[in-house]
Amino acid sequence: MKVEIWSDIVCPFCYIGKRKFDKALEQFEHRENVEVVWRSFQLFPYYKQKPGSDFYEEVGKLKGISRERSVLLHGQVTQAAKDAGLAYNFGKIILPNTFDAHRFAHFAKQNNLQNEAEERLFSAYFTEGKNINDMDVLSQLGEEIGLDMEETKEVLYSSQFTSEVKKDIETAQLLGISGIPHFRIDGEFYISGAQDVLPFLDTLRQAWNSRAIKPENVGTQDSNGVSCSVDGDCK
Repeated sequence: MKVEIWSDIVCPFCYIGKRKFDKALEQFEHRENVEVVWRSFQLFPYYKQKPGSDFYEEVGKLKGISRERSVLLHGQVTQAAKDAGLAYNFGKIILPNTFDAHRFAHFAKQNNLQNEAEERLFSAYFTEGKNINDMDVLSQLGEEIGLDMEETKEVLYSSQFTSEVKKDIETAQLLGISGIPHFRIDGEFYISGAQDVLPFLDTLRQAWNSRAIKPENVGTQDSNGVSCSVDGDCK
């Protein structure tokens, strides 16, 4: 069963959603039969990084709010992250354009390390304040998860995986996805936002049980499930 997750590294709810989804997956009875695929999405596709800029002010401009309002809202997000077991340090963050980070994740996918890449990107960005728009930083992160540093640099300094990133974004547009994180399970079941563990677990079970009642799968699996329909958090 495939779970596709549209996400952006700069989306604070995407990391929170990942953490809660991971916990749901740990409890899912058929987790060994689940393939997780991360899909690219950009909240700020036209943003050009400004070294030395103030994070709160930059995000405020992008969202059309004051710096004071930005500080307040990010304080609330910091608490939500803490509740999920994550440490956000917005004051250290260097706001990037994430296109190259998404290319990096696709390269990691080719090497069966995409989930590790996403986790490392989120942690580097939200907790450590690393510049994930920097090729050398991305190459270092790649080495930390098991990628060859020189090969990673070669990929990043080329245009490789550009089409894969664009295809993910185009697919999101075709599906009408405007809020992230957005989860598509087995191509038929959808759940959006940084939900609690139970809605994720319920949706996984529903998708699995739906497979059991399809003609080609009758008699192969159990059949219980609870439906879940929710809205996205980041737009």
